[in-house]
Amino acid sequence: MKTINVGIVGYGLSGEVFHAPLIQSIEGMEVLKIVSSDPHKVRRKFPDMEVVSSIEDLLSDERIDLVVITSPNSTHYSFAKQSLLAGKHVIVEKPFVIHTEEAKDLIETANGQNKLLSVFHNRRWDNDFQTVKHCIESDAMGEVYLYEAHFDRYRPEVRERWREQIGPGSGMLYDLGSHLIDQALYLFGNPISVYGDVFAQRVGSSVDDYFHIILNYGKMRVILHSGSIVSNPGPKFQVHGSKGSFIKYGLDSQEDSLRQGKVPGSPGWGRDHEKWYGELTKEIGDQWTTNKIETIPGSYENFYQGIYQSIINNAPLPVSANEAMNTIKVIELAKKSSSEQKTVSFE
Repeated sequence: MKTINVGIVGYGLSGEVFHAPLIQSIEGMEVLKIVSSDPHKVRRKFPDMEVVSSIEDLLSDERIDLVVITSPNSTHYSFAKQSLLAGKHVIVEKPFVIHTEEAKDLIETANGQNKLLSVFHNRRWDNDFQTVKHCIESDAMGEVYLYEAHFDRYRPEVRERWREQIGPGSGMLYDLGSHLIDQALYLFGNPISVYGDVFAQRVGSSVDDYFHIILNYGKMRVILHSGSIVSNPGPKFQVHGSKGSFIKYGLDSQEDSLRQGKVPGSPGWGRDHEKWYGELTKEIGDQWTTNKIETIPGSYENFYQGIYQSIINNAPLPVSANEAMNTIKVIELAKKSSSEQKTVSFE
């Protein structure tokens, strides 16, 4: 089996908890180098890892086939472009970039270099989203009229981290919003128009920590919502259609598993507790019935398995750069809509 040699840029939460362990769990992929200012932190988990201090040190290594960029959002565009021009395939942590023009330029650069470019929208492989997707595609609710997804948290205090400080790509919309938007576009395609209500709600917050987005799909509406002062969250997903409704509480377990040091293949990986199984309500005969739907196991490893097949066998990318660019476009339009207090067209 051919091995894809990987270099990771950045070793914060994303690099340490998500990318490094997931990549190392994939047969045929190996992390050779990590760019980090804290080599001791890297070597606590990877004692023999080669740690370098700059992206230039990584890109000069001819053994590296694939560069994974997990550095702060403001660096995504420049680091991705450097990596593509150095002849590497590239994966960028979400959000892809800050502006759609940057995304277009990276897509053109990747095409010109004949290199693959993808974005780590891992929550397409959340167990709850996989279950919602299956219910929609199997026509369990009939024609969908309302899809609502929440990503709420209780974090009333502003923390000292770059995501919560003023700067390009900071704030909740670029962070959690990119997940919810990507999932919606993956299911339904691009909307007709976008309405956004985006602002800083917490005392002392200097960046957005609340958003409410409505995507217009003709007769159907998609509602995407996130708040930072939600101590008792409601449903994660609500889907209402002509034949019934699906309601799902709880969060996918894979992030917590990765934080605990578990990897794909560990006992219970990606599985949901029975108490969080969603409920499907349908009319059968002249009665409405509600049944539990067992959650489909989550599988973040599918992203990197797909990347391996894309590089080795020219299979379609698990997430295309064009899809990720449309997520950034919705973010920009939601911010524009909120600022101007009006609905804006997607096209």
